[in-house]
Amino acid sequence: MSKIIVAIDGYSSCGKSTIAKALAKYAGYTYVDTGAMYRAIALFTLRNGLTEEAAIIAALPQIEVGFVQVDGAQHVTLNGEDVEGQIRTLEVGNRASQISAIKEVRAFLVAQQQKMGEAKGIVMDGRDIGTVVFPKAELKLFLTASPEVRAQRRYDELVEKGEKPNFAAVLADVNDRDYRDTHRAESPLRQAEDAIVVDNSNMTREEQMHVIYGLFDKAVNH
Repeated sequence: MSKIIVAIDGYSSCGKSTIAKALAKYAGYTYVDTGAMYRAIALFTLRNGLTEEAAIIAALPQIEVGFVQVDGAQHVTLNGEDVEGQIRTLEVGNRASQISAIKEVRAFLVAQQQKMGEAKGIVMDGRDIGTVVFPKAELKLFLTASPEVRAQRRYDELVEKGEKPNFAAVLADVNDRDYRDTHRAESPLRQAEDAIVVDNSNMTREEQMHVIYGLFDKAVNH
């Protein structure tokens, strides 16, 4: 059975990473969380007080983003440091959405992502995987859900982490990120023409994985 590339795109808080991890495990494939790569660069800019685009671009050669396995889970590293815990905040997420609009940042990471996919057998999720990173991926999925459902998921995640978020602020953040992701000049979030849309607003995790496993099996056996 030949290996394929699975490209998963979609809006924030649609469960892309959870779905991609589960599918990679099901398929025996490598999982790559591209959002974590942008978040790692965002964390670097926050730590170093880099706000100007030119300064961020100039710093790219100093940044090395990688992945390590920790207790069976994939963690992202920044210059060798495991930063998985630090990159999952709203502040880093917002900065990641901003810096991902910078052409040079995207080119820097897209080149790394394409190299990771050369041997196929990979599941990658993000905003432009099926349109820019792997336009010839054998299976493209586009995940969506209503802003309110996604905000509730994000709110619940933050509460679980011990934070005390305001739902209205979380919803506003979801809408802001949607706008930035779909309106940026460089590789905006959009559905690839040959992508299969999965709206999981009213699906349980089990239901959506049943659908996605079926789509994967069909693509592999095509």
